Amino acid sequence: MQNATLVSALPGAAELPADLTRRLAEALTAKGPGYVPRTHHLKEGRPEYTNRLLLEGSPYLLQHAHNPVNWYPWGDEAFEDARRLDRPVLISIGYSTCHWCHVMEGESFEDVQIAQFLNENYVCIKVDREERPDVDAIYMSAVQALTGSGGWPLNVFLTPGRAPFFGGTYFPPRDGARGMRKGFLSILAELLTVYHQDRERIERAASDLSGIVRDLLSAQAVPADVDAPDASPIAAAMSAYKRSFDGTHGGLARAPKFPSQLPLRLLLRVSRRTGDADVLQMATLTLEKMASGGMYDQVGGGFHRYSTDPEWLVPHFEKMLYDNALLAVAYAEAHQATGRPDFARVTREVLDYVLREMTAPEGGFYSATDADSEGEEGRFFVWTPAELKEALGSEAERFMRYYGVTESGNFEGRNILHVREPDEAEHAALAAARSKLYALREQRIAPLRDDKILTSWNGLMISGFAAGALALGDARYAQAGSRAADFLLTHLRESGRLRRSFLNGKSQFNAYLDDYAFLIQGLLDLYEVTFEGRWLREALALAEVVETHHADPQTGGWFMTSDDHEQLLAREKPAYDGAEPSGNSVHLLNVLRLGELTSEDRFRTLGERAFKAFAPQLTERPLALSDMLLALDFWTDAPREIVLVWPDGDETPKALVDVLRKTFLPNRIVVGGTERALGELTAQVPLVEGKRALGGAPTVFVCERGRCEAPTTDPAVFADQLQVTKGY
Repeated sequence: MQNATLVSALPGAAELPADLTRRLAEALTAKGPGYVPRTHHLKEGRPEYTNRLLLEGSPYLLQHAHNPVNWYPWGDEAFEDARRLDRPVLISIGYSTCHWCHVMEGESFEDVQIAQFLNENYVCIKVDREERPDVDAIYMSAVQALTGSGGWPLNVFLTPGRAPFFGGTYFPPRDGARGMRKGFLSILAELLTVYHQDRERIERAASDLSGIVRDLLSAQAVPADVDAPDASPIAAAMSAYKRSFDGTHGGLARAPKFPSQLPLRLLLRVSRRTGDADVLQMATLTLEKMASGGMYDQVGGGFHRYSTDPEWLVPHFEKMLYDNALLAVAYAEAHQATGRPDFARVTREVLDYVLREMTAPEGGFYSATDADSEGEEGRFFVWTPAELKEALGSEAERFMRYYGVTESGNFEGRNILHVREPDEAEHAALAAARSKLYALREQRIAPLRDDKILTSWNGLMISGFAAGALALGDARYAQAGSRAADFLLTHLRESGRLRRSFLNGKSQFNAYLDDYAFLIQGLLDLYEVTFEGRWLREALALAEVVETHHADPQTGGWFMTSDDHEQLLAREKPAYDGAEPSGNSVHLLNVLRLGELTSEDRFRTLGERAFKAFAPQLTERPLALSDMLLALDFWTDAPREIVLVWPDGDETPKALVDVLRKTFLPNRIVVGGTERALGELTAQVPLVEGKRALGGAPTVFVCERGRCEAPTTDPAVFADQLQVTKGY
């Protein structure tokens, strides 16, 4: 059968345009004879069906390129065809490592009967939420308004005018499946009947729901006399977290458990400023239990997405770059705050995992790995006693005792490795055994890796490597962060503007607020550990782009999309910190840091206006903006301004840097360099003007709002100067 015949064989689809058929055939031929598509619809080893998604770059979209559904990518063509054909639109949103997305694909989108009904009656659009978070935010808000919850896969029904009128998440294929009364095929049929027989009802629902979405996402007016909040939202958040804390397993007392549900970095900051031992214990217990549980990959390092149970034991097995980036920072800061070696070890293991498995040859970081392999969730990561005994020999019994391995297993007859009684000495003694298992595991069929490089997640990971470089004193991590920053600024920036995504040598999509905010944060963190002035200058340049294209000049804060972005149903102003922090929370702290660095009042004014814009949410729902509370902690503190200077030609002064490395001091800015290097930074950082190495020795100046303590060359004096804290 010829490729051209295959690509036009979508059941129930109208005849595809000849040019599209030709392009799809050429794309399929270019895959080569060894191409194995992700579909069970094969003839003679070739795909029986091919749709427009074959022409896309997203790994998630390509997963659906051989569904019998006549998928379109997001764009005008789909909505123009829906209008011409007078059909409703199904938009299905997910991501490449989403387990339930795979389930629904296999059950519904690979089902020929369901595909034929869709092709004959709907226009169907697939969206990768990681490439188009703006589209995802709009339709996720619609489903949350309809159902009170959300998630992925996200399936939403729209008018040809892009207005949502119904939606949900996972739907089983048919009535009664998975214990649910109504299946996807019945829902499709019922909605189609209403669409054609009661259009007024559809239009009314679409209008009402669109209005709700605009209200939820768009900037809200704030009274002119509102004040920037004080530290009371932090206190309110702490009270709520204490009430909901799981004193046995850490985290919040609920399941499933996500690391982001308890803001560990905020707890560490509150403990530093208040001396509250309970708050510190909440943070350290959670960090310990997460790293001991099955949510942590005990063999290869790195964290899985979340735990399905209260004990952090059984995870959803996908690994996301952003989770590991955020947790690397949390463990690095916890090591600084407590000196605990286990927190240092976990930081190192997470970063080494990313270097080993998630780093592109050019230096950027890949996005994620799947939960499934060999058709089973978690199969790659679990073990039987027989496998361990064969691999480890005489070491097996000791290993199985420490990692809780039993004959019956704890996951579908196999074992997720976990540790009931953590012991750093025992962990070190079993290093060789873990290495053997890692090598053995590498021979298994690995989960799919999503190789696209996202600017925002890479920015978070740069911060993770910078935090690790500082806390652990390991230059490898600073080098990794620098390589990634070089890659992003070279390959994902055009004419001064960032791009969102990079794959197969091509960058695409306008960058969002998250991309700018997370990368600016990463560059500032990288500067403070490398003292390379280019990172500070790049951060300042990107901050100017944010103010030009994303700022809300009316009420303060920043929009998700730029002012020249595609016009959508609403222009979101992110105000929620979930698994990832919002761009507003991160950039608010960015502008505060830039204000301290540059001494420019305009940055402090931007921060104050943003705090006022989000004051109602911070006051009424502080838990929803837990990362913005980090910025509030900075705002209500007296941030230290630290200048390290040493003679030209000398190396970075290790003794003084070691003081910073061992001190948990989150609310500060650090500038460092030789006398010549600091001289070159004077225009950007006036604080460094006139600061010299005293007597030819490395010297440190500790200042607050430009008022400096006596400069010192003595690490012990420097350490004492950093110990003073300001309470709330």
